[in-house]
Amino acid sequence: MLPVAILAGGLATRLRPLTETIPKAMVEVNGEPFAFHQLRLLRRHGIDQVVFCVGYRGEQVVDAVGDGTRFGLQVRYSFDGPALLGTAGALKLAAPLLGNDFFVLYGDAFLDCDYAAVERAYRQAAKPALMAVFRNDGQWDTSNVEFAEGRIIAYSKAHRTARMRHIDYGLGALASSVLDTVPADRPTDLATIYEQLAASGDLSAFEVSQRFYEVGSFAGLMQFEDYLKKAEPR
Repeated sequence: MLPVAILAGGLATRLRPLTETIPKAMVEVNGEPFAFHQLRLLRRHGIDQVVFCVGYRGEQVVDAVGDGTRFGLQVRYSFDGPALLGTAGALKLAAPLLGNDFFVLYGDAFLDCDYAAVERAYRQAAKPALMAVFRNDGQWDTSNVEFAEGRIIAYSKAHRTARMRHIDYGLGALASSVLDTVPADRPTDLATIYEQLAASGDLSAFEVSQRFYEVGSFAGLMQFEDYLKKAEPR
């Protein structure tokens, strides 16, 4: 399976004061850091290599997760450095650890979907990027994808339309070549790259049916805690 880049370098300002001394990945959910839940999920879906893209208090992630052996994973780290690079910039910095193709997901996302199916769709589409999308209808967050007949017609976080019924699920598959145009001297968001790829017809899609959970906000954190309490042990 493709390696996974986890974007976990943000400042987590929406979770202050909880994240004044810890990064978002270390926020406790049901008695343990969120990153532990995320890593166990990835291993359950057949992933064996993970690269954490870290920045704000990233050393705490290193100390807690280590080399990933306890999760049955190989975990490595890429640090932003003194200045945050944005999500695309962080990926560009981590590219030497990721190889030619890789999954990317956000460090606050719990995505219990079929990763092998997403990878197959990426390979079959033969495009430089794939975005997993979910029929959201504005329920869990603001929809930002116009998706029809298996294709992404439009994607934008800034310019949303009534035709956007789906949302960026938070999981993608990328060829490292899409990062070639990412500047090294200023922060760049992955959403900007996705928007450019969608406009040029180079962004394929895979629709998932399992809802996403996120811990980037207090409301999302409460929903995920509730989900874990109700979920049957596996």
